[in-house]
Amino acid sequence: MRLMTIVGDMEQEIWDADTARRYDTPGTGMFAPEVVGPAVDRLAALAGDGRALEFAVGTGRVAVPLAGRGVPVTGIELSPAMLDRLREKADETAIPVVAGDMATATAPGTYTLVYLVYNTISNLLTQAEQVACFRNAARHLTPGGRFVIELWVPELRQLPPGRQATVWQCEPGYIGLDTYDVLLQHVVSHHFQFDDGRQARLSRSPHRYIWPAELDLMAQLAGFELETRHGDWSGAPFTADSRSHVSVYRIPPDR
Repeated sequence: MRLMTIVGDMEQEIWDADTARRYDTPGTGMFAPEVVGPAVDRLAALAGDGRALEFAVGTGRVAVPLAGRGVPVTGIELSPAMLDRLREKADETAIPVVAGDMATATAPGTYTLVYLVYNTISNLLTQAEQVACFRNAARHLTPGGRFVIELWVPELRQLPPGRQATVWQCEPGYIGLDTYDVLLQHVVSHHFQFDDGRQARLSRSPHRYIWPAELDLMAQLAGFELETRHGDWSGAPFTADSRSHVSVYRIPPDR
């Protein structure tokens, strides 16, 4: 429990008011319609006529449009600053939120769908916490319910011997760089943002990366079965060259 408290404090420091303000980029980046739309379409189909629970709901990037599709959505969120931004878009009646950690917090009721988007499970920095997250999802699901995870594939094939970093994105005004600790399975993402001036803004976030096979074993420990895995929300095949995946795990209907 002490380790969970330390990690929780760290996450709240990372996701502070300034980060929450800069996180929202309406209509662009991860908020672009071509990014959000396929995710909402898939999640709405998986939720069916049931209720959905989003772990680490954040500012409501996915929860708000999903609720707009008629799916009752509840969230769990650790960062008060991120929740404050969500409350500018939807009140407690529209999207109820439980304050707490996605590996331990309990939302009222049961759900047909629990989901974690945009690599968020990697914010849990130990294998034990990540397994606890799966078990927490299972506790909230009805028999036959699904847990959906969107996660990147570690790019270790780009690391020749002796090199610790990869550049995973480079575009005007932005460079994304990851540094790896392959012994601990840790990665720190460095985000450099800059304009035509001489100064750049740096933000960093720690993660624990997970191979798909390890993720599947975590699911089995929590009583899930892998139902589908695709390379994106639109259903592209998952291949050896896929940079990310959307994995759908299901609790057996006869559990």
